[in-house]
Order: sequence, then structure tokens, then C-alpha cells
Amino acid sequence: MSELKTVGLFAITALAEIVGCYLPYLWLREGKSIWLLVPSAFSLTAFVWLLTLHPTAVGRVYAAYGGMYVTIAILWLWAVDGVQPTTWDILGTSVALLGMAIIMFAPRTT
Repeated sequence: MSELKTVGLFAITALAEIVGCYLPYLWLREGKSIWLLVPSAFSLTAFVWLLTLHPTAVGRVYAAYGGMYVTIAILWLWAVDGVQPTTWDILGTSVALLGMAIIMFAPRTT
């Protein structure tokens, strides 16, 4: 799987997880409709399915996925919550992405 395709798949996976968790938050904390649990369940189901599309070992996928999750969560903070990321947020995101890249794309024999 190409690097760009892997990163894109991780990004879509992270978005599915965040949406799946954000909708129940809206219901529980913001008093929105309980019907938000329906698209939430679909989103979390998509999240699990998307994780299965990676051709490498599951443990490696989960470890690397964390870096992309951090990135998408910081973008969500900015786009949805309206909180501009700090320099430290950006630095931390960069470190997480570097870790993801090392885990997923480092040359290996097995």
C-alpha cells in the first residue's frame, strides 16, 4: 500500500472514530437528540472496518494510527471547537506524525 494511501486511510479512520465519539458527547453533554447515537454507531462501525483494511500487522497499525488520531483530533479542535492550536499542539502533532511514519514506513525484512 502506498504511503499516501496509508496516510489517507488513517485520516478517514480517525475522522470516523472522532465523529462516532463526538455525537454521543453532544447527546450527553449538550442535550442534543438521542437519535445522534444512530449515526454514531455507524461511524464507529466504519472506524473498526477501516482499521481492517491495512495490510500490515494489527499491533503496528494500532500503534501508528495513534499518530494520525492525534493530528485529526487537533484539526477537529480547530475546525469544530473553534480553538486555534498552539505551537505546542503543532509540535506534538508533528512528533506524533513522525512516529507514525517511522512505524509504518521504515524498511523491514518481515
